[in-house]
Parts: sequence; C-alpha cells; structure tokens
Amino acid sequence: MAAGLGYKEFATGDVLTAADANGYLASQVVMVFASAAARTSAIASPQEGMISYLKDTNSTEYYSGSAWAAIGGAGGGKVLQVVSAQKTDTFTLASSTFTDITGLSVTITPSAATSKIMVFMDIWGNGAPASGWGGLRIVRGATPIGVGATAGSRVSVNGFMYINDGTLMAGASNMVLDSPATTSATTYKVQFMTNSAGTGYINRTATDTDNNGFARSASTLTVMEIGA
Repeated sequence: MAAGLGYKEFATGDVLTAADANGYLASQVVMVFASAAARTSAIASPQEGMISYLKDTNSTEYYSGSAWAAIGGAGGGKVLQVVSAQKTDTFTLASSTFTDITGLSVTITPSAATSKIMVFMDIWGNGAPASGWGGLRIVRGATPIGVGATAGSRVSVNGFMYINDGTLMAGASNMVLDSPATTSATTYKVQFMTNSAGTGYINRTATDTDNNGFARSASTLTVMEIGA
C-alpha cells in the first residue's frame, strides 16, 4: 500500500489510477479493525501517518513510522484494557526450582507497541516448618520481570512468604510496570519455589484439612495495558 500523498481535489472526469486510490484515499482514511492483531494481519507494511480504530479497546491510533501509538482519549497513561485471573483452589510444591502456579496465568494483546503493562500479584500460602520461606516471581513468557538482583547463592524474586509456621498463612504482593514492546499476545504468570526440601502451599496452610476449621484464601494476578 502506498504512503499517504496528502490532500488533492479531483475534477469531474478525472481518471484515478491505483496509485491515486491507494495514496490519496486508502492510506488516509480511518481504518477500522477488530483488534491490533487483525490490523497487523491486514497491513503488512503500514505507512507513516496511517490512522486506525480498534474495536476491542475503543482506541484510535496512528502509525509513527516505526510503531502504532495511541492518540486522543485512548492514550496518555489511561488504562486501555484489564485481564485478571483468580485462583481459588490450592497448589502444593516441594521444589527449589521455580514452577508455574496453575491457574495464575493471563494473556493480554497490547494495542500498541508503546504501551506499558502494569502487573499486580497478590498471593497467599504457607509451608511445612522445614521450608522456611517460599519465593515468588512474575514472568513474561519465560522471562522474570521486576525481580531483585542476585549474587552468589541468592535467589531473585518479586516477593516471598515466610512459611516456618504451618498453621498460619502469609501473603505476598507486588506490582511491576513492564514494557513488552509488542502487539502480539503476551502471557504473564506467577512461579513459586521453596528454599529447601520442605513443602509449600498456595491458598492453604500446611496443617489444613477439610475438618479443622482453618481458613483458605484466593490468590490473584491482574494485568493492565497503559496507553503511552
């Protein structure tokens, strides 16, 4: 598709070439798409100045020459979409290797490559006394994000739960502002590990049974697209 050629008034009887139709008309209208993914599929080589409207986020964007960016009321730090997962069942792990917590995974498709993704986690759990603590981290795909620095034998986490007492639940919360720089579907999830051979539990205590009266909780993972 040709780049936009600017404004031109056609006279009665003028014959429009394909280049005229593409450059003066098709490249300079507001194009409507179901989503950013649908737009990417339809326009292989967008041209600077193109404008599109996305139905799923109700946002209007322009192509800067390198990326689609929000304009008007859809950008400027506003929340464009929210995706959340809540885990109400329990999860058990006895491993010092980070492992995905089943049910705490969300996928979001940014409407613009310039958007930020705000990630919130709120996790509850406990462990057998031998465990000491359980580490939690947020990952984008397979890449940990927003974790602490490491040296020597230190473990890099977003948060941890002190789980030396098997009768009390502990909570861990964190938020990370991520820059995935993509308009492709992106998955965020929470991983868990224990620091020894002990066992860690999510949404329950180590001594919990259906008949002992201990409370159970729910854990959540929420992501928000923030317009640039």
